[in-house]
Order: sequence, then structure tokens, then C-alpha cells
Amino acid sequence: MKTLAITLLLGLGLVLAGCGNSSKSGNINGNWSASLTGNNSSQAFAFTTSLTATGSAGTLTVNNLQFSTNSPCFVSGETASGTFALGGDFNGNVSGQFGMSVLSGNPGGNTLTLTGTVNNSNSISGKWMLAGSSGCTGSGQFTMTRM
Repeated sequence: MKTLAITLLLGLGLVLAGCGNSSKSGNINGNWSASLTGNNSSQAFAFTTSLTATGSAGTLTVNNLQFSTNSPCFVSGETASGTFALGGDFNGNVSGQFGMSVLSGNPGGNTLTLTGTVNNSNSISGKWMLAGSSGCTGSGQFTMTRM
């Protein structure tokens, strides 16, 4: 009788362990929305993009980058690249490092760099820095969320 009860409890435990939050996909692939605030807590930039992990080297392909804020620093033709290093645990919690660089097309010479932490499959946060032409410098905090 004890053996049967223990077997049933173990089986029930395995079934319950298999039930989890399926919204955590365990990867960075997908569409993202970013909000970048300056040191005065006002929004400096906002954009949407699509991230895709490429290969096992921790590189990202960045597509469909669209700024939704008006800025003379990023008018058109921007290109971007990224890196990541993901880790996690057996409970589906994803974490790791994230980096992204956006180069301005028109006007040229401006570079936006994001460095942060992948908090889970649906959130990335960290610091940003803009270097470039006159009026196109700054820094602050950013948050990216999966759309």
C-alpha cells in the first residue's frame, strides 16, 4: 500500500512539474518595443524592431528597426546589429546579457549603443549611450518588451 501511494505521489509531482507558464519561450527571437529615457527621466527615443538569434555565437540579426520618435539623429537608413548571451534554470527563467548597436544612415556618424540584461523572455533593460554629431549625444536607461 505504501509503495502504491508513493508511486502515485511521485507521478502527480511529475505531472504538476510539467505544468508551467508557457509564455516564456526561452529565446530572444521576436518583435520588441523599446523605450529609452534620458537622465531627466523623459523619453529620448522609442523604436520597434525584430530580433533573431543567428547561430550559436550569440549574435543577433536586427530587422525592421523603426523609430517612433522624431529625432534629427536618426532620420532614415539606420542599420543595427546585436549580441546576447542567455542563461537560465530548469524553471523556465531566462536571463543573460544583451547588446545592440544602431548606426545612423541619414545623417551619418551617430551611434546608439544599448547594453543590458535579459530579465526573462519578455523583458530587457539596461543603459544606452548616443555618440555622434553635435546635438546627438546623451545617455540614460532603456526597457525593451516583447510585443
